[in-house]
Amino acid sequence: MKAKILFGALVLSAAFMGCGQPQPGQTQSGQTDRFSFVEHPESSRIDVLLDGQPYTSYCYADSLKKPVLYPLRTKGGHFITRGWPAQPRANERTDHPHHIGLWFNYGDVNGLDFWNNSPAIPAEKRMGYGSIHHAAANSMEADGNTGRLHVTKYWQGPQGDGLLKEDTRYVFQVDDGGNTSIELDIKLTALRDVSLKDNKEGVLGIRLARELEHPSNEPAKFTDANGIVTEVAQTNNQVVTGHYISSEGAEGDDVWGTRAKWVTLNGTLEGEDLSLVILDHAGNPGYPTYWHARGYGLFAANPLGQQALSDGKDVLNFKLDKDASTRFRYKILIHAGSKLDAAAINNQLVEFSGQP
Repeated sequence: MKAKILFGALVLSAAFMGCGQPQPGQTQSGQTDRFSFVEHPESSRIDVLLDGQPYTSYCYADSLKKPVLYPLRTKGGHFITRGWPAQPRANERTDHPHHIGLWFNYGDVNGLDFWNNSPAIPAEKRMGYGSIHHAAANSMEADGNTGRLHVTKYWQGPQGDGLLKEDTRYVFQVDDGGNTSIELDIKLTALRDVSLKDNKEGVLGIRLARELEHPSNEPAKFTDANGIVTEVAQTNNQVVTGHYISSEGAEGDDVWGTRAKWVTLNGTLEGEDLSLVILDHAGNPGYPTYWHARGYGLFAANPLGQQALSDGKDVLNFKLDKDASTRFRYKILIHAGSKLDAAAINNQLVEFSGQP
């Protein structure tokens, strides 16, 4: 069993070769643009630099089964996202190999599972899974405190049959205090009639660093400093500081399966206080979204899985006819050095969504 786990981790790590390891860029004297982009087609990634230093990378190797932003960092350079399986760090969970960085996909598209797909899926089971393939980086622009990356992707079945075209604009911003945000503006266009049946696995997800999990006493598998997996009977919560709070007042594990306009995850990373916030947009299907937020480190907004997340009280079963389009918009706030209160987050929501 240990050999199988180790082999799987090696496969996943190989899929990430070079991703999350951008090199510092060169900042020209007098340059005012804070963000810059460096393409590495040989490694299937685009590095996003902030003031010439690594901020995140857009990683799109087909072996990953979906493009992701990885890793996410605070202004102090601390990792918000889990390192495993790409760059394992000590005391990390080794569950859910498809949880990597920041991503957008879904668990049931015409019966295919895009959410759970990863290189760890056995060959004999791959016909039940879909994958998202990067097609083009259409533009990369920097303007003062803002950087923009526009990409096109295709959602495909296991035999390469197209289901959806995705056009996504990532907007990266930084304020004078060094706090950052990432906006996603996603347009999905159906290449055939598409059904996104209610499913709890979706849609916008972030897999968190160990420090941002909720405390737990359950047994689990963890890495050591060398990336070796060990099973422990009871988890060590010494560094665990995460706590969810929703716009509707739900807290902790009670956020799961509830609707809210935003959820903040408060915690501390190596002495640096942090609020990581996901804002929903009033124009999104299923607004306000349900939250698939788990204490073990999955932070996800899912407006499409209503029946699964409401215990049958709501049903959506979202559909797109051929050539029809829909739009999803989200904003992730990375506020480090202090924790945001509800009033400050609501102000951000009004600015982003136009509604309180």
